[in-house]
Amino acid sequence: MSPFSTQKLRQQDVAQPNLWTLSEVAGRLVEISGAGASAALTIAFGLVLQAQKRGDPVGWVTSMASSFYPPDVAENGIDLAALVVIRLSGTESIPRAGEKLLRSGGFGLVVLDLGAADIPVPLQTRLAGLAHRHHTALACLTEKERRAFSLGSLVSLRAHAEKKRIAENRFACTLRVLKDKRRGPTWSHEEHYAGPAGLC
Repeated sequence: MSPFSTQKLRQQDVAQPNLWTLSEVAGRLVEISGAGASAALTIAFGLVLQAQKRGDPVGWVTSMASSFYPPDVAENGIDLAALVVIRLSGTESIPRAGEKLLRSGGFGLVVLDLGAADIPVPLQTRLAGLAHRHHTALACLTEKERRAFSLGSLVSLRAHAEKKRIAENRFACTLRVLKDKRRGPTWSHEEHYAGPAGLC
């Protein structure tokens, strides 16, 4: 999964405004999928920034094999000192670590960078219940194609992130909703970014 590596230029929602916000996904189990050099990390860090602006703690759980590039994240307004990052040796431990963060009730957003890993249904049930109880946004980042199945029926919103070059050093990061239990899969979200030096 590609690292967060872009500077935001402007934001626009396509079809319907203000659907991809932290408030919209709070209390829900959300899956953001992507394949290859997708926009999944970029889109996820947009939620992190929203949470930090509200003063909500954010937990980010990932494996030792996956990470984001801290300088790019900081350049885009993320307070790294306030971001709780947990790196584990195996992806199978990520959901259980996320469960512990959710049980604390102290986070506005918990991100699980799962890669190609899955979450057993009983654990999904607990995660979804805890997210709902504490009104915490739970975002699971997965590495898969758009046509692949979601993590499971307990996912409240599944969206696929894509990145496309639209001009020299300009990129469109699009989130296409494939499943939304609240509104139906009828909307998408797009943000335009400028890439960092060397990405042109």
